[in-house]
Amino acid sequence: MSSRFQKDKTPPTPLPPGKKPFNNRFNFYWIYFIIGIFLIGSMFFENGVASKEVPYSKLEEMLLEGCVKEIVITSNKNKAEATLDHKCASMLDSKKELKEGEPLVIYSIIPSVDEFAQQLAEYKKEGKYSGITTYKDGKNYLELFLYSVFPILILVFFFVYMNRKMSGGAGGGVFNVGKSKAQVFDKNSTNVKVTFKDVAGLSGAKQEVEEIVDFLRKPDKYTELGGKIPKGALLVGPPGTGKTLLAKAVAGEADVPFFSMSGSDFVEMFVGVGASRVRDLFRQAKEKAPCIVFIDEIDAVGRARSKNNNMGGNDERENTLNQLLTEMDGFGSNSGVIILAATNRADILDKALLRAGRFDRQIHVELPDVHERKAIFKVHMRSLKLDETVDLDFLARQTPGFSGADIANVCNEAALIAARHNAKAIAAQDFLDAVDRIVGGLEKKTKIVTAEEKKSIAYHEAGHATISWKLQYANPLVKVTIVPRGEALGAAWYLPEERQLITREHILDEMCAILGGRAAEELFFGTASTGALNDLERVTKQAYAMVAYYGMSKELSNLSFYDSTGNSGYGFTKPYSDETANKIDAEAKAIIAEQYERAKKILMENREGHNQIAELLIVKEVIFSEDVKSILGERPWKSRTEELLEASVSIESEHERIENGITPQEDPVLPIDEEENN
Repeated sequence: MSSRFQKDKTPPTPLPPGKKPFNNRFNFYWIYFIIGIFLIGSMFFENGVASKEVPYSKLEEMLLEGCVKEIVITSNKNKAEATLDHKCASMLDSKKELKEGEPLVIYSIIPSVDEFAQQLAEYKKEGKYSGITTYKDGKNYLELFLYSVFPILILVFFFVYMNRKMSGGAGGGVFNVGKSKAQVFDKNSTNVKVTFKDVAGLSGAKQEVEEIVDFLRKPDKYTELGGKIPKGALLVGPPGTGKTLLAKAVAGEADVPFFSMSGSDFVEMFVGVGASRVRDLFRQAKEKAPCIVFIDEIDAVGRARSKNNNMGGNDERENTLNQLLTEMDGFGSNSGVIILAATNRADILDKALLRAGRFDRQIHVELPDVHERKAIFKVHMRSLKLDETVDLDFLARQTPGFSGADIANVCNEAALIAARHNAKAIAAQDFLDAVDRIVGGLEKKTKIVTAEEKKSIAYHEAGHATISWKLQYANPLVKVTIVPRGEALGAAWYLPEERQLITREHILDEMCAILGGRAAEELFFGTASTGALNDLERVTKQAYAMVAYYGMSKELSNLSFYDSTGNSGYGFTKPYSDETANKIDAEAKAIIAEQYERAKKILMENREGHNQIAELLIVKEVIFSEDVKSILGERPWKSRTEELLEASVSIESEHERIENGITPQEDPVLPIDEEENN
């Protein structure tokens, strides 16, 4: 082993507390500083003899007085240096005291070398000058260095400096700009500590990527039957659902090298760099095969190629994509190299990239359901100090539509809120406050609202609460508030029913509940306000979706103008005639008008209860479902979420009984969805 790798393994002596270790590294900037001082000083001190510049008339005067003992003429500079006799020192008016034996030298710029030589010859004939005359070329090597070589050195130094800056300290630079920027993780790496145990939910997606890892560990299990591992898998799903987390788990579980790179790392301002980085990435992967290559946000380089290629110009992104397609499945062999990629915009990817042989599998990572959210909460609550009031089932129901990243944010916000209140443990109310803050924004208790505005807001929100409580398929109410949050002056929180199939009755009940706020304003105040803007926007979109997409109207039943491909295959701006457009408008208006009248009818039938809820809101500002239950009575319908959770609990308890060796006497009876029976 080379001597530079042999290091002393003796542990260093601990330093006293508060004392910093001495850094004995030499700083090369001191060398640059000394060289600069030397060069600057050399410009002012060309030799060791002190000289003084005088006018040409003064030099002639010294020659006429016979004070000059020697003259040195620099021909290329028209410069004359004269060594004087010490007896003439008083004629120079010099304040410097000359030491014994020190020469007295003056210099002056002469008009012409030839004229000055003739003048010296005349002075010699007249006996006024009898000294030595010397001619020299006057080459100054220091000036030659400063004006010719030194600028080149400065450019070289700047080039090296910029090269080191561009390399980012990773051995790159201008000459390595085409090299891959992928990070490599192997089984000895400690940077990735995520495993499949840290990935809650996503059972289907996790099973598929676990199969890829299992193939790399035990390839004979699959090859004996003639099977081949998929060459690539594409993780597709909304943001925050755990696509990158799955890739990290693969890197932590696999015993093979793992290359991680972002799609934007291929994109560079230089022509040909992206394709070069793709080639270098696959070259490294082939050298370390079997291995996994992960490309995050692949839509940055895999966007569908345009038919109009910039008027014939060169498109660097398309060249990079072409090289990626060739490397993934071309004439060359990539045996042992598995490609993982992630994107939330699969609809814009090039079709050649998605075909079998490149990405054989598309793994959909969807938003978690109520059971998966409960498992995700368990993962993120491992390091939290929780109060006994925290109910995982309630939190899972309270966060519909939340992704895994959103749930992690809820847990962190709850911890921050509890710490702000100097609590020793995180309570259930802290989680509810965190959800409210993420969904609605921070409370604006300092926002000034008049008594009339407060009453209008209370009656508006009470209208939503009353109608949603009286309709079977409306989302169950959680709480109502008239405290301003974000841009909203009031809000009603619901637990949306996470249905896989939605019927016409479901949509109509939801539309009626949304219109309850505007209906309450008209009934009890005789006017309308701008507070229903968001409600009207949602209702309008739902009505047009019912008519144009779902085929749930009388005039246009069983017709859908929805384009699931997103490509507008025939290039039409709208796939229907103007007459059909008029029918769509008329049907949407009819649906909204019908549900608006229905909302007003329900409010008139429950006028007393609605007014009690509104007055309670004015006093308490925040009321919960228990308060509404005490006024309007118990809802006769059980929510679908409760049925699913009851089914999940019964299944889990049955599995526990089987694991403990208790044989069930009969099959468990699970709750059955009434919609499926119908």
